[in-house]
Amino acid sequence: MKITNIRCYILEEPHPTPAFRWREGLPRPAGDGTPASEPVRTAVVRMDTDADVTGWWRQPGGRGDLVADLVRRRLKLLVGCNPLLTEELWHQVWEIDRTEEIHMGLLGLPDLLAWDIKSKQAGMPLYQMLGGIDPKVPVYASTVTWDTMDEYERYIKQCKDEGFFSFKLHAWGDPQADAELSANLRRWVGPDADLMFDASAGWDLVTSLEFGRVLQDHGYLWYEEPMREFDLVSYARLAEDLHIPILAAETSDGCHWNAATWIHMKALDMMRTSTHYKGGLTGAVKVAHLAEAFGMRAQVHGGGYGNAHLCAAIPNNDYYEQLVMDGPQIDGLKSADHLPIVDGYITVPDTPGLGYSPDEDWLERNAVAIV
Repeated sequence: MKITNIRCYILEEPHPTPAFRWREGLPRPAGDGTPASEPVRTAVVRMDTDADVTGWWRQPGGRGDLVADLVRRRLKLLVGCNPLLTEELWHQVWEIDRTEEIHMGLLGLPDLLAWDIKSKQAGMPLYQMLGGIDPKVPVYASTVTWDTMDEYERYIKQCKDEGFFSFKLHAWGDPQADAELSANLRRWVGPDADLMFDASAGWDLVTSLEFGRVLQDHGYLWYEEPMREFDLVSYARLAEDLHIPILAAETSDGCHWNAATWIHMKALDMMRTSTHYKGGLTGAVKVAHLAEAFGMRAQVHGGGYGNAHLCAAIPNNDYYEQLVMDGPQIDGLKSADHLPIVDGYITVPDTPGLGYSPDEDWLERNAVAIV
């Protein structure tokens, strides 16, 4: 089998709803950064083969023009490669990255397209091809940053009523207010729920140490990204001084090579992996197995079909991450078209592929550009 073409469709769409924010200081994640009055440019990418099997991927989070530029200038180099040889293809992308410095969120794009093809060609679900542990995966409710304590309480209790039994906070970035919120979360959900806190890399070492002691007093399962990922010496100090597990390396570049450095430096207790930031499924599985070799958990970051299959494929992940944004969105999770959450679990589908099969005629008519 050979790749015969890679094509990108640019779509203009309204900003995603509901609008939300992260901690103080971070930009709002509104599509690709365009004003709310302007459409977001998103990308759908297809990989064609001479075997009449097509791979599809819809790039989340805008970046449509960036994807189109990458397809036009670089990914055409992959035409003629065999998409079933995902390891070879993955290394070819890293060769392109050596001079291109591909955006971390796009590094796994060819790999995901190839795995979509590979799964369809084999007639097997992806999680089984990647190993397979259990298609029924527990889910944690991962909050956006709400404005008030009352909102946190209302939406957390709604999640609990919907069957969630584990919860992660994205809070305000104010250590004193966040400490009060962290204590309240334990009180709202009881002693048996797994709780996590994501500081979104907002603090220095001193604040991270002080706040970590608050979380471990309340029995949190992990303490995620309190600092930027550049200073591994400070992370090593944090991991040594606290007994709550430090979860890190979510946004560090370099896939399993960089993950190995984190482990060697004893800079974390749990490893982050994902299809988003670790080079697709191939890179994410490499990171997960590396962590497993050191007796370490590899917690999967983010949602979507690719990450759901990853959760169902590896033995050292605890949860699938579901972002929760407001009341109607939370209420609709149990009846969602994709990966509905029932009693705190998703069931990863047994159908081949990554779950995206667009109407090609509609794409041709509605794309504002085709590369």
